[in-house]
Amino acid sequence: MASTSVTANPKVTQAPVPMRFVGPVKISAQAGQYSEGWQDKVSVPLATYEIPLWHSVGRGARLSTLCADGIKTTLVDERMTRSILLEADDASKALAAWQSMQQRQQEMQIIVAQTSRFAKLIDMNMQIVANLLYVRLEFKTGDASGHNMVTQAADKLMEWVLVQYPELNYSSISGNYCSDKKATAVNGILGRGKYVVAELTVPRDLCEHKLLTTPEKVVDLNIKKNLLGTLMAGGLRSANAHFANMLLGFYLATGQDAANIIEGSQGMVHAEVRDGDLYFSCTLPNLIVGTVGNGKGLDFVTDNLAKLGCSADVEAGANARRLAQICAATVLCGELSLLAAQTNPGELMKAHVKLERNAK
Repeated sequence: MASTSVTANPKVTQAPVPMRFVGPVKISAQAGQYSEGWQDKVSVPLATYEIPLWHSVGRGARLSTLCADGIKTTLVDERMTRSILLEADDASKALAAWQSMQQRQQEMQIIVAQTSRFAKLIDMNMQIVANLLYVRLEFKTGDASGHNMVTQAADKLMEWVLVQYPELNYSSISGNYCSDKKATAVNGILGRGKYVVAELTVPRDLCEHKLLTTPEKVVDLNIKKNLLGTLMAGGLRSANAHFANMLLGFYLATGQDAANIIEGSQGMVHAEVRDGDLYFSCTLPNLIVGTVGNGKGLDFVTDNLAKLGCSADVEAGANARRLAQICAATVLCGELSLLAAQTNPGELMKAHVKLERNAK
């Protein structure tokens, strides 16, 4: 059971959620533009009421330790966003202001630096609808997930914009083009949070003896369930079985804003048969995680981050990048285990009945 220390405010109570460490998970983080390479075996905390989740992720974790490289993780990109909404008299004036702003990003970065030593403006995107100008500001935020950091920076930038461009008027500090805690196409395309790909190659014999299925069955089910099934349901830039389950358990155990599983669970599973073995991957473009900020001062969160190796004295951003890659590997463990179970009639429900009825 997760325990916490909370403020003495009598209005603040606790909502305990069962928590358990599963694993270890074998991870090989790939070196790249956004992350140093590292290898580790990590036991992962998951806080959930769904008891079978621990066992399902645990099965995937055990499998990762038996595979040569374990789960390979690649951090493709990282950014946190806030979109300000401005009004002009007409579309022409909105466009002229935007074109001018694009040429003044260095000046805007100076404004951002006044709000935080970790915030850095890295890009801007826009949409114009009638006389409305939506500006999507994209930032680096160090080890913080960055919600408050980018809003504070956007506030200061908004003040500057309204002085520099008197033809524009304030409409909102957030115009939903961010897009925060909503399932949208823009986040999948442009990214929000950490963009991580996790990959695992499972030898055929391990697939048959540990997952009780074959590479061909997993590939076939991924096409028919995750791809076609999600298409028939009208899914939005998403093709997975249950990313949200692992994300929620991981987010609650590590002090994240749990509402961000909405965009976090927008991800894709891809599977192939390679030389008789199973190649299995999970792509998560919108992992919003941090190792400092709100929620990280709770005792159990502090302990969990330390056990994950995400509280080291390293360069800003390195702890959060490690955490995101551990999270993606955890998602892969649970996703592969569930898909494998669903290739066999009755296996999923038998496991739920057995594990939930016997849960203590």
